[in-house]
Amino acid sequence: MAMLFLGQGPQSFDVRCTVTVEQSPEHFHAHVELPEDVTMEPGDKVRVHGDPIAIPFGSREVFERTATVTRAGLMTRAAIRLAAYFDLAELYEVSFNAGRIK
Repeated sequence: MAMLFLGQGPQSFDVRCTVTVEQSPEHFHAHVELPEDVTMEPGDKVRVHGDPIAIPFGSREVFERTATVTRAGLMTRAAIRLAAYFDLAELYEVSFNAGRIK
């Protein structure tokens, strides 16, 4: 009887990352940038390590941290892609009417 090999489960690795945090009247965000050779796929997870970041209002700061990237397994990746397809299909049911609703 043949068995289908689906992988050994999630694989993790650590990388250096850059965290940019801005807190101002114009922007309120935190962005994590991974190295260019790390490509994220559906289901992959990133956990940034280090102390919580708190910056004063009106400032923007950049931090260097270590992040753990956990790759999704084949079954998880397939399930997420399937779920995303059906989420997208829900948008097809929306219609826009140029006239007024009576």
